[in-house]
Amino acid sequence: MFDTLELICMIWWYMMLFHPLHADFQCIQSDRQESPITNVNVDWRKMELSWESSRNFSEYKCTIVDSDMERIRIEVDSPRCSFREILQKPLHKGVFFDIEVPNTNISKQCSFFPGGMNGSAIENFSCVIYNIFLMNCTWQAGRDAPTDTQYFLYWQESREDNQMECELYTTDNSSRNIGCFFQNVSIGTEKAYFLVNGSSRDSLIQFYDEYIDLYKIEILTAPLNVTADCTRDSAGCIITWHPPLTSRKEEKRWCFEYEISIHNKDGPKEEKKLLLASNDRYEFQNYNKKKRYTLKIRARGKNCLVTSNWGEWSKPIEFGQGKDHFVFVILFLIALGTISITLLLYYLFKRYCSFKNIFPTIPQPRDKFNALTDEDIQV
Repeated sequence: MFDTLELICMIWWYMMLFHPLHADFQCIQSDRQESPITNVNVDWRKMELSWESSRNFSEYKCTIVDSDMERIRIEVDSPRCSFREILQKPLHKGVFFDIEVPNTNISKQCSFFPGGMNGSAIENFSCVIYNIFLMNCTWQAGRDAPTDTQYFLYWQESREDNQMECELYTTDNSSRNIGCFFQNVSIGTEKAYFLVNGSSRDSLIQFYDEYIDLYKIEILTAPLNVTADCTRDSAGCIITWHPPLTSRKEEKRWCFEYEISIHNKDGPKEEKKLLLASNDRYEFQNYNKKKRYTLKIRARGKNCLVTSNWGEWSKPIEFGQGKDHFVFVILFLIALGTISITLLLYYLFKRYCSFKNIFPTIPQPRDKFNALTDEDIQV
């Protein structure tokens, strides 16, 4: 009985999952007469607008207006307009379409808005790429979504790739999907498309979609092979490193700039920070070989498709001789040992020995002439 119900629920979920997105699509015509443009349809996956025309026109103009009132216009010679190559705007905020026939008063305006219960779409959607090829996306359930709402994430790395569903969800205490973990993610030149759809037994759930430049959400790893070469022949200290690793193999050395943190361990607790651009070598001129320093470096992108946010710090390394505390330690230990041995000998001497035992009194001969005893007086 339980297995049957579970199977029915699973089938129901999948039916809801692969059902087309719920959206309201309406069109109006600008003239009072019946328009020859009919049966307007939009394929949201391909971002393609199509229609039928009762008359043959040699040219059409298609205009799309997004929620930010940005307009994109293209000209076609057939009743089909594709905005996929030029439009990378989310649809969950709604878009407007306008079909015109040049040199006539024939036009038709259409609107596309997501359907479903208001407040049921996810909120606070964000993704981050770390450790070169790992990505984690998280979101929160809609504030007005029914308690049985379940969400599913689809994404495309580029236009040429097929849309894929998340393979490893993260869930909350109610077993509701609130995130997704990705492996082997590569950063390309195109924006990736993310779509989170939902389903519920009680009502229709609004979808959420977003285009993201993957390089902008990457957390750069620390620079590699950080070294400090401080020789006696050089007036300064040469610091070198290698650029951080990214999933984009074509990134060059000049795509990064670096922040160097040098801290004098023997001085006050303050750091000296320097910004370097397009270089992986720095000469520390104020180097003092009698002092001890700690060094760490981090990177960010510059003039390339690399994130402009600072990445992770490298592990701190130390360089410089610093004060020779070894001699002071040895002298201190010798002095401490001498004092301890002296105190120990004093204690033992006082406990088990005395001057009388070591130096006994020498007996003296009796002086009978000068010393009078009681016996002599009685005689």
